[in-house]
Order: sequence, then C-alpha cells, then structure tokens
Amino acid sequence: MTAVSSRLPVFPWDKLEPYKATAAAHPDGIVDLSVGTPVDPVPDLVRRALVEAADSPGYPTVWGTPALRDALVSWCERRLGAVSFAHTNVLPVVGSKELVAWLPTQLGLGAGDEVAYPRLAYPTYEVGARLCGAAPVVYDDPVADLDPAGLKLLWLNSPSNPTGRVLAKDELTRIVAWAREHGVLVFSDECYLELGWEAEPFSVLHPDVCGGTYEGIVSVHSLSKRSNLAGYRAAFVAGDPTVLGELLKVRKHGGMMTPAPVQAATVAALGDDTHVAEQRARYATRRLALRDALLKHGFRIEHSEASLYLWATRDEPCWDTVAHLAELGVLVAPGDFYGEAGERFVRVAFTATDERVRAAVKRLG
Repeated sequence: MTAVSSRLPVFPWDKLEPYKATAAAHPDGIVDLSVGTPVDPVPDLVRRALVEAADSPGYPTVWGTPALRDALVSWCERRLGAVSFAHTNVLPVVGSKELVAWLPTQLGLGAGDEVAYPRLAYPTYEVGARLCGAAPVVYDDPVADLDPAGLKLLWLNSPSNPTGRVLAKDELTRIVAWAREHGVLVFSDECYLELGWEAEPFSVLHPDVCGGTYEGIVSVHSLSKRSNLAGYRAAFVAGDPTVLGELLKVRKHGGMMTPAPVQAATVAALGDDTHVAEQRARYATRRLALRDALLKHGFRIEHSEASLYLWATRDEPCWDTVAHLAELGVLVAPGDFYGEAGERFVRVAFTATDERVRAAVKRLG
C-alpha cells in the first residue's frame, strides 16, 4: 500500500519549531504572530446559542437545518450583494480547510486534471490537488498564465492569505468571464472578506462580477476570523446550485455534517453585525501598531490592504528574518511556506492579544 502522505509536501509548520523555542526563551515570553489563530472571546450571543442547542442527541444533516440555510441565504444577500438566492445556493461545511483539501476529490478530479491557485497561496490548495492525483498549477494572472485545456478547477483568493492583496471588482469580472468562456469551475476563497482595511473586497457573487447568474462560480466563507469561531469549524460555500447539489450528494455519503449546536451558533453569528464591527476595531488597532513598529524597524510592507496579516520584508532570506525576530521573542511565519515567491518575506499575524502586541511593538522599537 502506497502511503497517501507520500504525495504531499512536508508539513511546513514543523520547520518553525526551533525558532519557536528561541522566541519562547525570551525573558518576557513569546509573542506568537505566526499562525493567525483568534485569541479574543467567542461572542456571548454565539455561546448562548451553542448552549441552548447542546441537547442535540440526534444526527445533524449535511445540508443543515432550514434555519441555518435561511441564515446563509440572508447573509449572502445582505453582505455579498447576491440576488435571488435560495437554499440550493448554499451548503455548510466543516471548516473551510476541510473543504479546500477535499474539494478536488469530491469533484471527481484526478490524474490528467489541473487545479490552479495563486503563486503565493495558502498551502492547502496544493494539498487538495495532490490528494486526488491532479496536477497543481500556479499563476500570477490566471487569464494570461493558464492554458484552459485540462484546467478543471481555478482557485481565487481575495483577500489573499498570505499577502492581504485584494482583487479589484473589474479584475474579478474579467477572470470569471474567462473561466466561463472556457468551462473552468471557479472557487473563490473569500474567508477574509469582512477584513478589508485599505481596499473594499468584493465577492464573485456580486452581480457586477457575475452578472446575476452563479453558473460556474462558488464562494467560500468562514466564521473563524470574523466571529472568533476557529474552534467551532463553522464555514459554508455559496453559488452554483448544480455544483453544490453534487457536493451535497457526495458529502452525505461521507458523513460530513456540521454538529447541530455549531449550526445553531452559526445562525446566531450570521444574524449579528455588532460583534463583527467590535472585532474589526480590535484588529484595526493591533494592525496599525504592528505596522508602524515594523516600518520603524526597517521592514517594507507590500499589499496587506486586507486580511489578518502584514506581508513584510527586510530584503533578505525569509528564514534570516524569522531568526532575527525569534531572538526578540517574536515568532512569525516564513514567506516560503506560501510558495517560492515568498522566500524574502514573512507573514506577520495581528491576532495576538493587545498585551502581546504591545510587547512586540516594544521589542521592535
């Protein structure tokens, strides 16, 4: 039996452990700005909804409760500008990483098929292609760089992880039109859409981008960052009902069910905008403090107009930068985790507590 793991790259975060040990040895402790995991409390109304649904002895459904589907449809129309949405246009998933990793397999892709994603990207796009035996392909501009022959799945990511780059509405429109012309399925990872700072992120579901029809396009959304629900694994996809209907059939057989209490918590989270604004304000303050400190320390910052990260460089190999900051007790992610094009950058998350951010600013000063 051939090990499936033999198809996959080395898990990148393991390489960071020695630097984490160095940073942890700082007299004032580590400031971990590497992973980007939420640290602020889960909103009270979400926790209440989870507790009230805790007595859920029966199996949940893969498609979710009608109340959940109502909440997903309402949010897509209110927040993304989607029009004429229905339950067939939405599907809950068990965290967005699971969806990204297993999507090519669930779509039936394999040897001879190509899966494309940005040259600088979240590593799981590549993992998803390799898991099913498809060929991973990178691009800077999909329209200019990709041959549509053999290309079955095109990943977009705006706002980007790791760079924070936002694709303009006109750019999204151009890419969607090209993909439709060539019969290429578009999945747009929009998990950071509510965290735009210097640019307004648009969804592929906006009528100005898709022309009011969802054929061949699906967007991916997560509550991990906007609502501090990374531990809940609450996410969903929205768009082409034919694609989502096929995924629903497959996922039913696979038992990919969001737990019933998490479904109830998701309804509460999507129905409230106040906690999202409060969390944005926390992140905005941390972002500004870290940005100023990095610039004063001699870094240059590129893109970073959205998301939860600063894409920063000292114009040196990324691991040299990681080592330098680790000596200051600050841990960041090396840019080459996200592709060779990131080899002179680091990704700096601003998801640490206010106290830890202040510590990092002081050390950088």
